[in-house]
Amino acid sequence: MTQIESKTIEIQQQQWFYRQTHPRNESTDTPVVLLHGLLAHSYSWRILLEDIAETGVTAYAPDWLGEGASGKPSTREFAYTPDAYIAALEQFLEALNISRFHLVVQGFVGSMGLQYAFRHPEQIERLVILNTPLSSSVRLPWLMRQWAFPLMGEMLTQDPLLVDRTLEKGSGYVISDQNLGMYRQPFLKNSQAGRSLVATIKNLNLPEAMKEIEAGWKEWDKPTQIIWGMGDPWLSADVPEALAKENKKYNISCNYCDSGPEDVFFC
Repeated sequence: MTQIESKTIEIQQQQWFYRQTHPRNESTDTPVVLLHGLLAHSYSWRILLEDIAETGVTAYAPDWLGEGASGKPSTREFAYTPDAYIAALEQFLEALNISRFHLVVQGFVGSMGLQYAFRHPEQIERLVILNTPLSSSVRLPWLMRQWAFPLMGEMLTQDPLLVDRTLEKGSGYVISDQNLGMYRQPFLKNSQAGRSLVATIKNLNLPEAMKEIEAGWKEWDKPTQIIWGMGDPWLSADVPEALAKENKKYNISCNYCDSGPEDVFFC
């Protein structure tokens, strides 16, 4: 029987939470690493984790630091910049002895997974992108920009219902109360989840990240699949369409969908 185990590991005095599959007929195939978007955490991958495990492949889905059940360090302990996240992800992978893998990224902050891939192409066998910022034309949605405002951001991010409003608006789906309850949990435990969210948004520096990603495509030669939910209110399909037209050069294919499970296309 397929088993998905919840685990924690302490790295550089920071606690990571992650989900790992233990397939019924485990193979030696390259593992899969799945990186979630803002507010979603690894719970959103649970159905896909089961599907991957059924193929005999091991998969890992961590909660980013500051989100989900992972540690929520203060800004004195962790910078919450893309570079800090990318370095922390490198340490996480090293600690689990994951040196080569298929990478799946999704959503805002999933873009940091793309930056990691472009900085470490030798580690990536295949890349899958689900509604992730890909271009300098992308702007952080107004809903999220407010979280960085002095005082206002601190007030907004202490409201657990922020999770409901953001995930349903970003996904285009009505999400079940049971699932919303799971995503709200970090915000119900203490104030640090909101503070970490404020720090993430303040330090995201999306324009610079997008410049790096745009430049990264020029040297990228790994098989890449883009799957795009067309109901996304914040990320246009124009950019993945343009990349798909360069399929021969970039080895990219692109699929579009009008609907899908609520547990995939989050912000």
